[in-house]
Amino acid sequence: MRGVYEYPRYSDMLRAPAPPDPDPDPDAIAHAIARARGWTILPSGETALNILGLSTQVSAAWEYLSDGPSKSYRWSGGLLRFRRRANWETTILSLRFALVVQALKTLGEQHVDVAVIRSLAFKLRDKEKAKLLKEARYSTAWVYEAVKRICKTSGRSDV
Repeated sequence: MRGVYEYPRYSDMLRAPAPPDPDPDPDAIAHAIARARGWTILPSGETALNILGLSTQVSAAWEYLSDGPSKSYRWSGGLLRFRRRANWETTILSLRFALVVQALKTLGEQHVDVAVIRSLAFKLRDKEKAKLLKEARYSTAWVYEAVKRICKTSGRSDV
């Protein structure tokens, strides 16, 4: 994609620069585009679910919330879509919290079950859980309740 470059990798086996990865990481491409344009981005919807390992489906479009303009970019592996959101949605919250909130909102209140709570609790360290609980006060009531359940769960016991 024009304007997105990758540093050459060095192959110890070949003892020379290695060719670029034929299947580049869409998240890395999205962050490279955002960095080049001075945007703050956060994975949204299915993209957040995929990054957190709550979904194994491969989305045709990777979506991100952005403080830049709404815009789409095609690359050989699919589509990157940036949707403009208010600055408080993209810059105040930590990336980890924003990922969790986007994943929970995408699943919907009725689909946030014990397995989801346990999976998220397993992925977060105690410090992240404390920060998550502190930042959760900016979210809707049901998301805040889900975050409290995540923070109380060790990942190994019942919710």
